[in-house]
Amino acid sequence: MKFLDEYRDAEKIKILINQIRSLQLPPINIMEVCGSQTHTILKYSLEELLPENINLIHGPGCPVCVTPVEMIDKANVLAGMDDVIFTSYGDMLRIPGSRSSLIETKALGADIKMIYSPLDAIRIAKEEPNKKVIFFAIGFETTAPANASAILIAQKLSLKNFFVLCSHVLIPPAIEALLNSELIKLNGLLAPGHVCTITGTKWCENISGKHKIPIAVTGFEPVDLLEGILITAKQIVSNEHHTVNQYKRVVQIEGNKTALKTIDKVFEVCDRNWRGLGEIKNSGLKLRDEFEKYDAEKVFNISSVQSFENEKCIAGEILQGLKKPLECKLFSNECTPIKPVGAPMVSSEGACAAYYNYRK
Repeated sequence: MKFLDEYRDAEKIKILINQIRSLQLPPINIMEVCGSQTHTILKYSLEELLPENINLIHGPGCPVCVTPVEMIDKANVLAGMDDVIFTSYGDMLRIPGSRSSLIETKALGADIKMIYSPLDAIRIAKEEPNKKVIFFAIGFETTAPANASAILIAQKLSLKNFFVLCSHVLIPPAIEALLNSELIKLNGLLAPGHVCTITGTKWCENISGKHKIPIAVTGFEPVDLLEGILITAKQIVSNEHHTVNQYKRVVQIEGNKTALKTIDKVFEVCDRNWRGLGEIKNSGLKLRDEFEKYDAEKVFNISSVQSFENEKCIAGEILQGLKKPLECKLFSNECTPIKPVGAPMVSSEGACAAYYNYRK
């Protein structure tokens, strides 16, 4: 299968591992930003193949995991309102809020539907004109174009019963925040290929130059990640710091201009709170004023919802790369995929879920 089997080829993996092992490396920390990359690393036991002086750190690249608890609480409030159909992707239904998850709210009688596309929410709004249909718009730059397009379609169809609860976050400001932190020292980055498919690679180049750190934009298969590690490790040895696009089969320097134009038409940059990381300046997207009639927070006036984090959960430290899931006392005991305490145990891109599935 083109672009899949060849990136899982055992001989290629052996060659890359030997090349990495041949380098004279000091102890280094390389962060894979994306949760899908984390799952591949754990699934294929790539860490065990690497030399001990390479420490892979799991980053905050799981959009479900970093959705702040107050947004889950707002979603629960909206879903519990009369004549509301609340629509969301499946992972979001089980993310814990301050008091409950959406799946628990659904069990109490709320009309909550799992969907696979924002267009499903548009369809439901057309079919149910007497209901208020709210779509939970979450994710990084990757999902923003589709969500923006749904709003434009709603405008074109003159839908008066379609709304979005917007909780979009942006990867580059979060990476900047981590690199500016004194709590962790990173020597290299594996940038998320899916995000870069939309954004392009210029932001990576800017971060490489500013923070003097090598970055490899990679895909999500074992060969992709090992090539990315080799690229960054070679730069560390030679004291270089620039961005290399390993994922050229998908990622272009300029990104997807059409998608970026659609995002810019509907959204504008705002400060955003991240679960476990706190508020990061210019790290989110909100609806532009001309689309505020679709903004569920404004239309239903829910800005005053009181929220709190679970004090036992160390999801924030895990998302910052300060700790790994196995260091959490709750892991696989009080916190499991069946009864999660923290968001990273729920999402298919969460680090805790990866460790539970492949390392427990």
